[in-house]
Amino acid sequence: MGGGHAMWMVTAVMMVAAYLLGSISFGLLMGKWFLGVDIRQHGSGNAGATNLSRLMGTGPGIVVLLLDGLKGFVPAFVTLKLTGGAYAAAMLVGIAAVIGHIWPVYFRFQGGKGVATTIGVMLAISFWATVIAGLLTLLVIAITRYVSVGSLLFVSLMPWLLLFFGRGWAVFVLSLALTGLVIWKHRENIRRLLQGEENRFGKRVR
Repeated sequence: MGGGHAMWMVTAVMMVAAYLLGSISFGLLMGKWFLGVDIRQHGSGNAGATNLSRLMGTGPGIVVLLLDGLKGFVPAFVTLKLTGGAYAAAMLVGIAAVIGHIWPVYFRFQGGKGVATTIGVMLAISFWATVIAGLLTLLVIAITRYVSVGSLLFVSLMPWLLLFFGRGWAVFVLSLALTGLVIWKHRENIRRLLQGEENRFGKRVR
C-alpha cells in the first residue's frame, strides 16, 4: 500500500514537471529568435516542427522535431526508472507532456499538435513498437508527402503495437486516449485532406 502510494506520488509530481517541460515550445522560440515572427501567424498556423520547416527549411524543422521528442521521452523514461518500470505511470506522465506541448502555459495555451512529443513518449515506452510504427510512417510520408497522413498513421498504430509488445491493457487504453487527442488536433488537416487542400511536405510557405 505504502509503495503504491509513493509510486503515484512520484507519478503526480512527474506529471506536473512533464507538463511544464512540454510547454516549452521550441518551434515558437526558434521562429522568434531567428525570424522575429510568431510561426502561429504563418503557414498552417501550427507551432510545431512541420510548420517551422515550411518557414525556415528542413534543418531547423528536424532540430525542433528532436527537441519536441525529448520533451516526451525524458519525463516518461525518468518515470520508468523512478517507478521500477511502471509503464502506465510513464504513459500518464507522457500524456502530461503532450498536453503541455498542445496547450503550453508559457504561450497562451496555443501550441502544436503533439506528434513529435508523442513519438518521444512512445520511444520510452517501447523502442521496437516505435521503430516499426516510425518506419511505416516515414514510408507513407515519402510516398504521399503528407506529414499529417504519416502522423495519423503513427498514432493509430501505436496502441496496438504496444499491446502486441506486452505493455498491458492500461497502457493500451491510455495510448488510445492519446491517439484520440492527437487525431482531434488534426481535425483541420483531415478536412483539408478530404478537400485536397493539404500542403505537402517541403512546400515553403510565408
